[in-house]
Amino acid sequence: MKNILIVDDDIDIGNVVEELLAKAGYLTARAYSGTEAILYLSSKKPDLVLLDLMLPGLSGEEILPRIKDIPVIVVSAKVDVVSKVELLLGGAADYITKPFDTKELLARIAVQLRKPAAADTADTLAFEEITMHPVTREVFASDTLVKLTKTEYAILKLLLQNPSQVITKTVMLERISEDTPDCMESSLKVHISNLRKKLRDANGKDYIEAVWGIGFKLSVSQ
Repeated sequence: MKNILIVDDDIDIGNVVEELLAKAGYLTARAYSGTEAILYLSSKKPDLVLLDLMLPGLSGEEILPRIKDIPVIVVSAKVDVVSKVELLLGGAADYITKPFDTKELLARIAVQLRKPAAADTADTLAFEEITMHPVTREVFASDTLVKLTKTEYAILKLLLQNPSQVITKTVMLERISEDTPDCMESSLKVHISNLRKKLRDANGKDYIEAVWGIGFKLSVSQ
């Protein structure tokens, strides 16, 4: 089931949207401020975000650029064309004005969820000398082909999709389970150690950094 994050400080509107989505077969999560939304997104990746603009703390306009690789439908009372254009150019996938027709909202959500994730359909994913070709599932370090197991490939793919972020162990296990359900917390370190060694053997550089007590991230090789 698809999971949708509702970011709105209006409890009544949020309740209506949550009930509507539940009846349509979606899982939902709630955030009542921009700060709460950022905290939620730091450890979880919903399939879509419904984002109000007038939020306490960080506004919708402030958090929109921080939401990566997730379609965002702005749900706002602002009706002027300039605001809509700026938000769409700033990363929003769609814009619907309050008050909205529930059938229209569900239709717009369905359209966004039918679209393939940009990272999954990219011709290549790259970081420094590492290049991944998702279509052929080939990975190169410089010009050397690196042969990876299914789990190693899934780990590297996740890191390449989020090159500036520390990926916690919990999030990593949750996300890579889509591609490889066999990896457990007890074996994660082994898979990452083997992946680091294969990349290092290919061109002598270490690209994966362990952030003690948190998780792992890509690092600029020395």
